Amino acid sequence: MFYANQAYRELLGLDAEAPVPAPDRAFGGNPYLAEPIFRLARAAQQGRSRKEEFRLPPPGEVEDESAVEPRWFRISVQPMPPEANSGRKGQLTVWQVDEVTQDRVREESSFAKVQAAIDYLDNAPAGFFTADADGRIEYLNATLAQWLKLDLTDIASTPPKISDIMSQDNAALLAGAGRGDPQGTAQSGVRRFDIDLLRTDGTTMPVRVLHRLPRGNQLAHILILSRGPGEAQEAGTAELRFTRMFQSSPFAIATVDAEGAVSGTNAAFSRLFGTDADADPGKTKLEDLVDGANRQALHKALEAAIAGQGLIDAIDVTFAGPEPRSGRIYLSAISDKDDKSEAVIAYALDTTEQRALEAQFAQSQKMQAVGQLAGGIAHDFNNMLTAIIGFSDFLLLNHRPTDPAFQDIMNIKQNANRAAGLVRQLLAFSRQQTLRPQVLQLGDVLSDLSILLDRLLGENVELSLDTAGDLWPVKADLHQFEQVIINLAVNARDAMPDGGKLAIRTANVDEAQSREAGGSHMPPGEYVMIEVRDTGTGMSEEVKQKIFEPFFSTKEIGRGTGLGLSTVYGIIKQTGGYVYVDSEVGKGTAMRVYLPRHAEGAAEVDQEPVKLERKPEKPKDLTGRGTLLLVEDEDAVRSFAARALGTRGYEVLEASTGAEALEVFEEHEGKVDLVVSDVVMPEMDGPTLLKEIRQRDPDIKIIFMSGYAEDAFKRNLDENEEFGFLQKPFDLKTLAATVKSALED
Repeated sequence: MFYANQAYRELLGLDAEAPVPAPDRAFGGNPYLAEPIFRLARAAQQGRSRKEEFRLPPPGEVEDESAVEPRWFRISVQPMPPEANSGRKGQLTVWQVDEVTQDRVREESSFAKVQAAIDYLDNAPAGFFTADADGRIEYLNATLAQWLKLDLTDIASTPPKISDIMSQDNAALLAGAGRGDPQGTAQSGVRRFDIDLLRTDGTTMPVRVLHRLPRGNQLAHILILSRGPGEAQEAGTAELRFTRMFQSSPFAIATVDAEGAVSGTNAAFSRLFGTDADADPGKTKLEDLVDGANRQALHKALEAAIAGQGLIDAIDVTFAGPEPRSGRIYLSAISDKDDKSEAVIAYALDTTEQRALEAQFAQSQKMQAVGQLAGGIAHDFNNMLTAIIGFSDFLLLNHRPTDPAFQDIMNIKQNANRAAGLVRQLLAFSRQQTLRPQVLQLGDVLSDLSILLDRLLGENVELSLDTAGDLWPVKADLHQFEQVIINLAVNARDAMPDGGKLAIRTANVDEAQSREAGGSHMPPGEYVMIEVRDTGTGMSEEVKQKIFEPFFSTKEIGRGTGLGLSTVYGIIKQTGGYVYVDSEVGKGTAMRVYLPRHAEGAAEVDQEPVKLERKPEKPKDLTGRGTLLLVEDEDAVRSFAARALGTRGYEVLEASTGAEALEVFEEHEGKVDLVVSDVVMPEMDGPTLLKEIRQRDPDIKIIFMSGYAEDAFKRNLDENEEFGFLQKPFDLKTLAATVKSALED
């Protein structure tokens, strides 16, 4: 890269001395952005301008709380003018990266507010329409359409005129109102009419019209009340109708006097705040019904409403009481200044459940963001570890076990393999590891696993196993499920330093029980539940919120990586299950795992589920012949793989990108026996490369190299596409054996 400004460094979170990656590499580590980044890079390569906009967690941030929320970015490429390239080799391209998160937030907020206003207006208990000075109706709400027996779909295609819903005289009266007063100041801008509306069936409907005088050519706003000219004789009926509507409203409504005290309430208000709220009108202050931290804001809003101010923003509060409850209060001023007993109308909504769902959604988004980041880190580390392990193998070939350096090289390789294990745990959390699901009977699996658990737990921990005899089968990766139970058991052991009891229990959970167990998080259905309960120290609420995050640990430094429960979380989620924690400080913890019941029935359960799946034996002779096209954007990995395959007798053609690979393929006129390609690459990813090569040679064989699971990219391939798979990191022998097996098939 030729130049990057300070804002670009800050966006990526780079230090002043850190090298600056180009945008295609900075954002290309996210597998879900491969397509937009490829399109931008392709446009830059071809000297074209292009702009892409996408949503993702901010790169470079790991533990920053702001990373919980997604961010929007707009990236554009534009070639520099010809005069700017004089004296330089190659075309210069300007990449511009703009963060547009606030714009999107404002747009979404504005849209939500407008939609809420439209929904409220459409279903209001009064009719409403707007019309221009010529009498054309621009909008008509659903209530009025129902009164007039109009079809809203017909109105959208053929907007009516005022003269279509009332007599010509009344239509002219409304259409001409205010024309002599262009400033709209007459009678405070509102006129009232008692008229008859015309229904589509020819009948009439007596109403009162509140007409907002238009200013200039602006729209006239017209409110229709379903009350006729004879309303004085029907005052008792109208009052009864209003009382019934007031009391049956699902929203809490109260009138507040000029002193800020509650003077009248409906049934929903009493239900929300208790009967004491309106037991003695004029004695209970509205401010006393909310938590002390919110009273000042509510007091200021009340003062404004009592003073007659309109458009008062809603106040988010916490209601007073023993149980934590959140709510939102709306205040509306009453224009009658002579009646001090009713100065303000207060509407209260209970938002406790909504806030809980928002918190759950935010936590889910946070876990997703951290998972994407963990997957990106794992991808880069897998490339590094592949190179370390591969070049260690080269060194071991040239050193005998008696050489002093042999043991040092072995230590390097062994520690690289240990690091690969940590990377696999990161991939497990981000749900991008390779799973080999099979139908299992968990009772048998746990019975065989209990022997190993006894050794892991030690003598101070008593293990008990209670498995249901009629347990339903599940479909899961056997070894990953065993890893889940081992991780949960080890965590429970560490939470009981002085010993205790560990109980593992299984049970079938039917649809009704699943609703109670999982609430809104887990879809109702049939599950198999595995509970791991200990009598340890327990966890606080703060710890429970973080236990599934990678690298979070309450253990001493050096006693854990913080990846145990995050691995459990990823494995269970990738299997289609759910995991919940129930813990109390000083009383212990219960971890409950729910796996969906396998619908095919118990007849498919593997007879020997705990036996290791046999892998095909590697060929002893790893040499071969043929022309290989090796495509890898990481120089160290490509260098190792090319050297390893070259020493085994293959002719290796190298390419660092998908586009370069196509050029090499065409230069050799398609005389390539096998393509070995990385999956995530700039410009063109592996699946796209395969589709392009298939057009030139439908029978070409290919091996994909990736640290991600096969399913992570398999969805981008044709349904019946056949390919080999090489999991990163790999060593020299695995690479040579995989290539030879692919060529021999």
